[in-house]
Amino acid sequence: MSLADELLADLEEGGDALGETDSEALNELTEVEDVLMETDMSKGRTSVRSVAKLRDSDQLKEILSQIHKYQSGTKKRDVSGPVEADPEYLLIVEANNLTVEIDNEINVIHKFTRDIYSKRFPELESLVPIPMDYCRTVKELGNNILENSKSSEVLQEILTPATIMVVSVTASTTQGSELGEEDMALVIEACDMAVDLNNYKSEIFEYVESRMSFIAPNLSIIVGAPIAAKLMGSAGGLTNLSKMPSCNIQVLGAQKRTLSGFSSTAIQPHTGYVFHSEIVQDTPADLRKKAARLVAAKCTLAARVDSFHESLDGTVGDNLKAEIMQKLDKLQEPPPVKQVKPLAPPIDSQRKKRGGRRARKMKERLGLTEMRRQANRMNFAEIEEDAYQDDLGFSLGTLGGKTASGRVRGPAVDSKTKARISKTLQQKLSKQNNVWGGSTTVKKQIAGTASSVAFTPLQGLEIVNPQAAEKRVQEANQKYFSSTASFLKLKQK
Repeated sequence: MSLADELLADLEEGGDALGETDSEALNELTEVEDVLMETDMSKGRTSVRSVAKLRDSDQLKEILSQIHKYQSGTKKRDVSGPVEADPEYLLIVEANNLTVEIDNEINVIHKFTRDIYSKRFPELESLVPIPMDYCRTVKELGNNILENSKSSEVLQEILTPATIMVVSVTASTTQGSELGEEDMALVIEACDMAVDLNNYKSEIFEYVESRMSFIAPNLSIIVGAPIAAKLMGSAGGLTNLSKMPSCNIQVLGAQKRTLSGFSSTAIQPHTGYVFHSEIVQDTPADLRKKAARLVAAKCTLAARVDSFHESLDGTVGDNLKAEIMQKLDKLQEPPPVKQVKPLAPPIDSQRKKRGGRRARKMKERLGLTEMRRQANRMNFAEIEEDAYQDDLGFSLGTLGGKTASGRVRGPAVDSKTKARISKTLQQKLSKQNNVWGGSTTVKKQIAGTASSVAFTPLQGLEIVNPQAAEKRVQEANQKYFSSTASFLKLKQK
């Protein structure tokens, strides 16, 4: 079932009430069906001229003749009145719109060529997806695809070395059969027509580039005249370009690439004409995608200004370009050097601390323990043993020495609250603590080897009673410090 039959069936399902537009659509469909019937005749195929008529049309010839006329004339002309009424401006717009029709015509020719040449090399369609490259490759390969794919200088100008290698390898294993002379002649004619249309398109682009300062001065200042002409040609004119968002302008001119098993690291997706502009290419590689987005955004603004024919001297374009360069310079600035700064003094002032019994108990509880104090001390000129045999420099200090008290937490002595006594009282206390003639083993825990033998300078060895001194002390206490005794002597006045 052909395309025309499917469209007719869809229209028949819509109902019998057809207006004037429906009747016109039916007439167009019948014309398309007649063209398809002519191209698929059983006796033989018709020429490509039946489906592609733009190359021999009067419109293309007229536009090319006018382009030659203006190119041979003066380079700069003064426009009087509104710019839309100027004949050269109308020619630029019409020629720019014609490039879109040329692209559509090349796609039709590509389909016509592919339908015939797929019998000879069916795999070539997936290897070379670009229509113009496909037509040039088909024209170069012909029927002898194996020989022409190996040694051909023309293919090196059309395809990349990797693609040429894949084409030559696939040509040796293809399942296609050779075409007849008539079919091959139709294919060559179609390829020649595609090449001619592409040359006409390049000629129109050259003319539009030379007149871009007249039609789009602000856009030309940002991306240059060649890129601006390509953007207008791909968008279908300056008005269509001004209506497009920046994300669509960024991908205008992007081509699909097939590497056929090769590495895809070098492929840059979403890169069109804007990516290849001078501003983006002068940016470092890691910032080119950001630069392309930035340039595309400014191109949208410049195209809208040019579509209303304002700022004909390019002032807006210069300002937009200056903003782009300023932002790119800002992106390329090195980061600021970090300076090592000292810590700032604390903001909190010293507050008065709480005193009293509760604060002293808190200090005793949270203070340094006697065990840690002994561990932190060290004796001078004394070799210490390490706490761990494999860890040098860490010792227990005086914790295990003879001077250790054995207490975990000793009494906290504060010099401020320490009681002060006189020297006389200190002497009396020292006399009370003295032991005369030894000490007893009854009240105090003394070793059993303690002896009552004392050395005196008069008699040498002398046996004394150890409890005699304690008895005298007790008698003195009872005499002077007894709770029941009275005063011994009273001074009378």
